[in-house]
Amino acid sequence: MKNMTISPNSLHQPGFSLVEMAIVLVILGFVIAALLLPLQAQREQNFRVQTENTLALAQRALLGYAQTKGRLPCPAPINSGNGLEDPLGGNTCSVKAGYLPASTLGLQPANANGLLLDGWNNPIRYAVTQVNTTTATPTGADFTTANKANNVGLAVLAPDIRVCNDATTCSASAYLINNAVAVIFSTGKNYPGAGIDETANLLTTTTTFYSRAPTAIGAAGGEFDDIVVWISPFVLYNAMLQAGQIH
Repeated sequence: MKNMTISPNSLHQPGFSLVEMAIVLVILGFVIAALLLPLQAQREQNFRVQTENTLALAQRALLGYAQTKGRLPCPAPINSGNGLEDPLGGNTCSVKAGYLPASTLGLQPANANGLLLDGWNNPIRYAVTQVNTTTATPTGADFTTANKANNVGLAVLAPDIRVCNDATTCSASAYLINNAVAVIFSTGKNYPGAGIDETANLLTTTTTFYSRAPTAIGAAGGEFDDIVVWISPFVLYNAMLQAGQIH
């Protein structure tokens, strides 16, 4: 049997040093990050499109409700756990702004609290004008009391929700709409948000809301990613006229 000898050179086979391994790992990290960024951006875009579709569904549901009931539903209160309007049956609402009452509207899928969710799993918000023209009966808010809008008449109805670009430019002469009957919106990815305008959108007593393209921290009004839509009086009146709820 031949003796086997080990060459000194065989103990030093080519390989990676710790420095080389570290460099490889850093490069690999950059590659993975470069691949993930487009995927994350696509994921966020999908959430946004999903949310926009949900808001469009909510608009249609509200118009359909008005065509059937002769009024818009009240918001579900912030502390509600059932997704129903408050008070049941409408009239003067307990809050001007709260959650979209998905259970009242029969919208699915809703979460365990009966609320419709946006792409980031945050409840959809909803506000409705509470203008009350006392010259007509029944008593109660014009747009959330059954048959009140019809009795008041188109010439007298005056919804008061204003939507502006931001608080710094919002005024009685600078706005996106000055007579919306309802606003539906998503609080976006950064809920509850920290910007001035995002914070204002969450107030339960407000009649002024803000809507603009997303902005970063430091922009006028602060960071903003709410997605806001509304119902104009002309769209609502047309829907109710077609259904015979306004004559």
